[in-house]
Amino acid sequence: MKSSLTPILLLALTGILSAAEKPAPAAPDAPSPIGYSDTPVIPGTQWKVHDIDRPRPEYVAPGEKLGQPPADAIILFDGTNADAFVSKKKDDKGKTTSEFGPCAWAIDNGELVVDGGDSWTKEEFASCQFHIEWKSTPETAGNSQKKGNGGVFFMDRYECQMLDTYNNPTYADGMTGCIYGQTPPLVNAVKKPGEWQTYDIIFTAPKLEGDKVIEPAYVTTFVNGVCVQVHTKIMGPTKHKNITDYSGPFPAAAPLRLQDHKNNPPIRLRNIWVRKLP
Repeated sequence: MKSSLTPILLLALTGILSAAEKPAPAAPDAPSPIGYSDTPVIPGTQWKVHDIDRPRPEYVAPGEKLGQPPADAIILFDGTNADAFVSKKKDDKGKTTSEFGPCAWAIDNGELVVDGGDSWTKEEFASCQFHIEWKSTPETAGNSQKKGNGGVFFMDRYECQMLDTYNNPTYADGMTGCIYGQTPPLVNAVKKPGEWQTYDIIFTAPKLEGDKVIEPAYVTTFVNGVCVQVHTKIMGPTKHKNITDYSGPFPAAAPLRLQDHKNNPPIRLRNIWVRKLP
């Protein structure tokens, strides 16, 4: 038996049936799902895609201004005291000993004056996010590595260089932002001497089996907001005029060390903080 329905009526009925099979659209003000339980598992994890049961990261309040420490930072220097640091003591003849005492650096106008030998943090760190600001003066004597020189040593052995490299030629693997003696920075991003320079460094500690390194350390570095190292492999502890490797024993954590390179006048530091990373 032939259908007596016209083609137009058949199309209309088909549209009505199709619409009935589809779920009604959500109301514009309906809440968005906060997760799902019917999605596939992400390879290599125990969690599903957009898993509703996956633990959410805790909230950490950032600093009010860029460069200020977030709520979970360990404050190493805020302009008031240098209690987080120690320096090596000197004997009666002025010779440096192996014993540690209070930080030898003076505080002037809320700034830490780098004069009196290297300083170490009392606390030990492995992987971390590190922030420091430093300044040299236009009157600083010398050239190349003798002009506005300092350094941050992660785990007391891997140096990220601080140096006045504004119109001051030096070797590429000794410039600000380098891994000293190993990898030059991608660009030279320093400001003029007399202006504050900013370091933001993500340090990934080497992986160990016992006290032996099975995976090297890495660093990602920003100088004045400019990326100059991108997850760059550190070849081993810093050495001067020599190559390095990971032979021998290594600790799981160690102090940060800030270098006094005997500048005249000394460089100055401020706003130093660190966050431990897993």
